[in-house]
Amino acid sequence: MASSATPQLTFRAVLLSVFLAVILAAANAYLGLFAGLTIATAIPAAVISMGVLRLLGGGTILENNIVQTGASAGSSIAAGVIFTIPALVILGYWQDFRYSWVLAIAGLGGLLGVLFSVPLRRSMIVEDPLPFPEGKAAAEVLKAGENPGPGLKILALAGGVGALVKVAAESGMRLIPDNAIVSGWMGKYLGFMGTNLSPALLGVGYIVGLNVGIVVVSGSILSWQFAIPIYHMFFLGSDPELAARIADGSAEQIGRAIWSAKVRYLGVGTMLIGGVWTLFSLRKSLMSGVKSGLAAARKGSGGVVAETDRDLPMKWMLIALVAFVMPLLLLYQAIVGNWFVSVPMTIIMIVAGFLFVSVSAYLAGLIGSSNNPVSGITISTILFASAVLVLMLGRDSPIGAVAAIMIGAVVCCAAAVGGDNLQDLKAGYIVGATPWKQQLMLGIGTFSCALIMAPVLNLLAAAYGIGAPTAEHPNSLAAPQATLMASVAKGMFGGELPWTMIGIGAAIGAVIIAFDEWLKSRKAKFRVPVLAAAIGIYLPLELMVPIFLGGLLSHIVGRRRGLTANSDEAEVDRVHRPGTLFAAGLITGEALMGIAIAFPIVISKRADVLALPERFHFGAGIGLLVLAVVVWLFYRSSRNAPVPQA
Repeated sequence: MASSATPQLTFRAVLLSVFLAVILAAANAYLGLFAGLTIATAIPAAVISMGVLRLLGGGTILENNIVQTGASAGSSIAAGVIFTIPALVILGYWQDFRYSWVLAIAGLGGLLGVLFSVPLRRSMIVEDPLPFPEGKAAAEVLKAGENPGPGLKILALAGGVGALVKVAAESGMRLIPDNAIVSGWMGKYLGFMGTNLSPALLGVGYIVGLNVGIVVVSGSILSWQFAIPIYHMFFLGSDPELAARIADGSAEQIGRAIWSAKVRYLGVGTMLIGGVWTLFSLRKSLMSGVKSGLAAARKGSGGVVAETDRDLPMKWMLIALVAFVMPLLLLYQAIVGNWFVSVPMTIIMIVAGFLFVSVSAYLAGLIGSSNNPVSGITISTILFASAVLVLMLGRDSPIGAVAAIMIGAVVCCAAAVGGDNLQDLKAGYIVGATPWKQQLMLGIGTFSCALIMAPVLNLLAAAYGIGAPTAEHPNSLAAPQATLMASVAKGMFGGELPWTMIGIGAAIGAVIIAFDEWLKSRKAKFRVPVLAAAIGIYLPLELMVPIFLGGLLSHIVGRRRGLTANSDEAEVDRVHRPGTLFAAGLITGEALMGIAIAFPIVISKRADVLALPERFHFGAGIGLLVLAVVVWLFYRSSRNAPVPQA
């Protein structure tokens, strides 16, 4: 463990942390809009920090810890923003992403997440410690940081591979397509199968593992292999408008139209019931976390506290809380124009923010930030806020849905940052860091990321489109969570939604929950998290297939490297660390290239500005071959790279 006199919050550490936070926030924003998932960034940031600071003359373990602490805000703020704020564009309230409003929602919401999580540190990390698996893993990486060279090489190789494949795909030179799809008819059965050719999705699958990979692809199979064919055969005749619209379409076009208009709402219902269940199942832990947090806050006042146990002063936290809440009150007032509504909106936001930061922190402590169901928390917030606002504004209010999204957006940013903050504080606790310095660094990283979110979103929207496909953007970024939030809020305020499909989806969610509880009672290793299944039901099948393949690759690598069902979490993380770094490199390289490609597209106003002549456009077969090469490189790097010493 490092001494408290070891340099921590140095200028170079802060500068590097902010740079990495901004880069990783942009990459995670692209990934989240594309696939509905973000990844934790602490470990890649720690490896990069150790390499960079070594070039600058060597860095201390606590400097590297500060860098990964601030940089991890890149994933949490990106998740909070892309899960909610695009809903305001999808609802038609905004035509683009307004800089000052995005900054206020993301920046102030994220800073509230930091403040709300401070009193939880003592109860969840010191007095009644939770596992915090990613915090432990980051601490082990920091302690083993004498030789970051191999990890940096893996990151660089994977980043280059991800970037090259992205520039070769449809949004770049169009050498290969984005998808390899096979569809057709077997009698009256509408068949559909395919895969996206994205290396980033392989990386996501490797990180989330085989269990989650099986669950998400099973959800998509339920939609595409069962629900869509059943609807086409038995129920399309009762929807003459949809039937007329797809009468002359191909099998793929018909399948996608039915999915867009009807079947994806099964996922909405599943997510709704999953969000409610998440809160219900955590009711005891929630109350325990809130009580212990308040007790820790009272206990922390006065007395001599060791440097390694010193949080941000409570007095300054309360001042900051008021300072951060007042601009949000004014923002809500600008939306509704009624103090009798904007003040309750602010109160709902504060109460829900603190409660759900506690939930998020508890879940992050149990299952990790990457598996933290922040979207379920946000759905619950929007449902509760909508119910209150319906009483105040009426169900026909034109701004009710927007007001509910605004509350949910702030709470989502706070919950995402809060859960991530506790992971970082766990790592710091293990290596002997000063908590208040980490909390300050996370605040700096959070606000730095918020500064760039609106330009990144506007760039991606202009280049690729966000939400439902259009003639201008036929392969738009799906933004699944934001589309879901918009649907829920709109449905609560008089919007037209296929409630029958949502109800069936809720029933499916209830069955999944019951099955998962049965597995839990049998202490089964395999589990069926309802929100993961909902994502699979809601998203196109081709996005879920490479995630499953990445999870399968992770399983194979683990078996080849000696992991068994009884291996503990530390051993699993250590064995998979080279693969995790390769996965992070694939994701970051592809995402950053996607953002880079967006610049010439927006400037030229041509989606094909980088496209080579048509004779160089190869088919899906070559695309599959490219993906196979990526899988081979992934396997070789994960299987053969030296495993860090325990």
